[in-house]
Amino acid sequence: MTADGIDGLERFDSPGKGRGLRVNRAYRVGELLFVCPAYSHVLSVSERGYTCEHCFARKEGLSKCGKCKKAFYCNVECQRGDWAMHKLECSAMCSFGESWCPSETVRLAARVITRMKVQKEKSASEKLLLLSDLEANLDKLDNEKREMNEADIAELHHFYSKHLDFPDHQALLTLFAQVHCNGFTVEDEELSHIGSAVFPDVALMNHSCCPNVIVTYRGTSAEVRAVKDISPGEEIYTSYIDLLYPTEDRMERLRDSYYFTCDCKECKTKSKDKVKLKLRKVNELLELCELSMEKMGSIFEDSNVYMLHMMYQAMGVCMYMEDYDGAVSYGEKVIKPFRQLYPAYSLNVASMYLKLGRLYMALDRSAAGSTALKKALAIMEVVHGKDHVYVKELQKEISAHQK
Repeated sequence: MTADGIDGLERFDSPGKGRGLRVNRAYRVGELLFVCPAYSHVLSVSERGYTCEHCFARKEGLSKCGKCKKAFYCNVECQRGDWAMHKLECSAMCSFGESWCPSETVRLAARVITRMKVQKEKSASEKLLLLSDLEANLDKLDNEKREMNEADIAELHHFYSKHLDFPDHQALLTLFAQVHCNGFTVEDEELSHIGSAVFPDVALMNHSCCPNVIVTYRGTSAEVRAVKDISPGEEIYTSYIDLLYPTEDRMERLRDSYYFTCDCKECKTKSKDKVKLKLRKVNELLELCELSMEKMGSIFEDSNVYMLHMMYQAMGVCMYMEDYDGAVSYGEKVIKPFRQLYPAYSLNVASMYLKLGRLYMALDRSAAGSTALKKALAIMEVVHGKDHVYVKELQKEISAHQK
């Protein structure tokens, strides 16, 4: 990184999109463009006891906070490093007991406010875009979203009034709108939710349904890697949404959450929509709500995104019930369309191969398990980087099964 930016990248005015980010040198598939530490981050409540609050390392033998006994850390260093943020919640959790239940968004906003008050100069997360300059889209919010922001502010006052000096109401409205529009969900290698964070420089990237970079996480830092070869002067695009769904569904999600209409190549050509929405028996579509899954299978092709969604959910139910044969059956039906409909280097595809590989191993189908895990590894080495802890752990997992 340079003192006033990020080496190899530059902020610019993207035609029709406002500000954006482009490269000033070539990047190859799998190459790391930049790393952005979180400006602020918060661990999901469901991860407590399994993941360090400070560095997001998932491990056994974590030490708990001696006061609230609800926050867990790798060691004393991590606990000290997190204290400026954890103290916002520690006493409150003790006082409220089981009634302490602010949303993850409210918890993240409280940490952002705290950091803004103590920070004297721009952070390592703001090489190209200041947190205060994040888009809020306040003028585009409908009544429902305005009411949601007001509810968040009320919740913030309720749970943090004794431990936090608040900015004025308008500033809070802007902050929550910024967090809702620019906050990131931090996920592990199987796309399980770990926590939430704000990464200003990452938020500078524009969206495309044909992305050339992907955002993954190493602890509390975001890493941006190329998933296509990128030429000098080319804008870099990430995807803000799940790309499995057809054009109109994606458009609706982008308009609802980010207030713009995508004009990428895929949205213009709709080249994958035919496969995603392919039907076997059009005349039975209206009876859908009355049909069982078996009946739906006679209507929808397996590549239809709504059938895929149902099969993916059914796979999860089978895993919960420890019906691993059933889970494998659904997973095998899902993986081929996933490979067809998602980009070549997709975390969704890698996650499915991981699940399938581990299921195969549990069923003593070692050859199939090894093949699936290796396919997951090939994708993860590109999107996470070969030195990432997820990649190294998967390599060890594969080696252990081969012994």
